[in-house]
Amino acid sequence: MVFLRVNLYTYIKEEDMKILKNYKSIIILLGFIMLGALVGLLWGSGSNVLKPLGELFLNMLLVVVVPLIFLSIATSIYKMKQPKRMGKILVTTFIVFLVTSIIAVLIGIASTYSFKLVDTKDEELIKEELSLDESDNSEEISLNPLEKFVEMTSVDDFAKLLSRDNMIALIVISILVGFAMHMAGDKAEPVYKFMESCNEIVNNLIKIIMYYAPVGLGCYFASLVGTFGGEIAVGYLKTFIIYLLVSIFFYFVIYTIFAYLSGGKKAVNAFWKNIFPSTVTALGTCSSAASMPVNMECSKKMGISEDIVDTTVSLGASFHKDGSVIGSVFKIMFLVYLFNDVGNISILKVMGIAIIATLLVTAVPIGGGTISEMLIITMLGYPVVTLPILTIIATIIDPPATVLNVVGDSASAMLTSRIVDGKKWLEKKAS
Repeated sequence: MVFLRVNLYTYIKEEDMKILKNYKSIIILLGFIMLGALVGLLWGSGSNVLKPLGELFLNMLLVVVVPLIFLSIATSIYKMKQPKRMGKILVTTFIVFLVTSIIAVLIGIASTYSFKLVDTKDEELIKEELSLDESDNSEEISLNPLEKFVEMTSVDDFAKLLSRDNMIALIVISILVGFAMHMAGDKAEPVYKFMESCNEIVNNLIKIIMYYAPVGLGCYFASLVGTFGGEIAVGYLKTFIIYLLVSIFFYFVIYTIFAYLSGGKKAVNAFWKNIFPSTVTALGTCSSAASMPVNMECSKKMGISEDIVDTTVSLGASFHKDGSVIGSVFKIMFLVYLFNDVGNISILKVMGIAIIATLLVTAVPIGGGTISEMLIITMLGYPVVTLPILTIIATIIDPPATVLNVVGDSASAMLTSRIVDGKKWLEKKAS
């Protein structure tokens, strides 16, 4: 008995250490952000002296954005392999991902339109401080839709692709290069290996930059709070609380509904009996990729066929993220409220930006979020200096968002089973 107690204590202690290790960077980052908020409140406008240290972090991030987008998207498309049952499973999975993502967006929109995430007293000061010049948009508004589309998705000089000002055009070219490499087959392998090596270097460079993130974001936040007052700090707290409540609702209510639609009470019981390990792993790692092996095993225990699990969960780790979709809505609406632009944005635009931006979030904690946030800023027409604002939001909602990203793939796999294998898919698996 003593031996078992000691082993249990050792196991719990080891698990606690793993969680602490995985959350260490987030804890340090949040600590510096709170310290920055305190400095901003106490020092007021004098905290602007720290702003250059925040801009240093922003500049380092912006330097790696272009190569990060090109390398990660092009290599990801080239690496894509065909699943076992390509036809029906892949089409069904895509439809399920799209429908569940739209549901996530609508819930995110409903919650952010019901509660004003941030309430600032002087939006003109914010526009001035963040260099938002409305006159820059006058020429864009005068363009007809086709001209605007061509301007957004293409450039007339290769060198312009190397600028963050042409983000969407860069993404389009990156996708086309990935398909071109796929068409070239084995001949593209040397280029792929070179690009994959470069991609690894860029991601490690981001890791190095993120070591400076606590100082950079802390100073940036001190400057924000010092300039705009405590409203923005309260806005972040409100954002986290509302997002957490939405996540709890989505986790317990929406996923139960999805499970029930897939196979009735039996499917609901199978889902909740087996989903806990995936949930704990997602909370402990804050990574969809790290949670994928555990999530696959849990999904198979629910009675889902192996080929559907392999297809849906593996694709879902990169292309289906309920938590990130809702998070994108929160990021969009935070900026909209910050600049008092609610009257200038439609629900359809929020929905489109949130879904497109989330597709660009990779399955690892670093890199993909920056691409997504830059796309949000570009499509909303806000200045790039707002990037750290979204980075802070991404940090505070990361744990619950990861849980929804991971668990949502299992729920989607159940819905896919219902469509592909019929309403008695659970009985077929059991037999």
